[in-house]
Amino acid sequence: MLNRTTPLIIGVAGGTGSGKTTIAQVVLQRVGAEHVALLPHDAYYKDLSDLPLSARGLVNFDHPNSLDTPLLIEHIKLLKAGKAIDLPVYDFKMHTRTSQTVRIEPMPVIVVDGILIFAEPELRALFDVKIFVDTDADIRFIRRLQRDIAERGRTIESVIDQYLATVRPMHTEFVEPSRRYADVIIPEGGLNEVALDMVVARIEYLLKNQG
Repeated sequence: MLNRTTPLIIGVAGGTGSGKTTIAQVVLQRVGAEHVALLPHDAYYKDLSDLPLSARGLVNFDHPNSLDTPLLIEHIKLLKAGKAIDLPVYDFKMHTRTSQTVRIEPMPVIVVDGILIFAEPELRALFDVKIFVDTDADIRFIRRLQRDIAERGRTIESVIDQYLATVRPMHTEFVEPSRRYADVIIPEGGLNEVALDMVVARIEYLLKNQG
């Protein structure tokens, strides 16, 4: 099936907690882990180790400037050229990039997910398929609250403060407007089995017929 010589590059965008990672994992599982490379935009947050810990938490992590997008673009181009990359590993509790990396080998399918990937013109231009995951704001907030407490060491108060200060306004300014660039909009994210079936079928068709 997978006879495409140039990788198929898929972007999965949407608001925080919309289900982007679920979509990416479904593609990984159904197309095959041996065919898919996953690049989360979250891994490319800029290193803030030069700032005091108290100052790091005040950074607007929902603004495009908080991410090292040029490095992500470089990595996608390297994978597209058949070269392996070293994916950064970010410490969300300390707001720093660790010394560790994960080796990612070239694959027929490259999936990039992130809230801001369609807001960056140079990055957006690299995607063959652009998927926007559309989920109600209250569901997205609850998911983010649960994730940040369980995985990133946040308190309820800090999650609410960040949501009101940066997450919600940046969603309005950058994320929501970027949906107009999507080829496919999936309501309800990973819960939408019909849409997922169609997306996976389309990916398999493109891989089979575009060598």
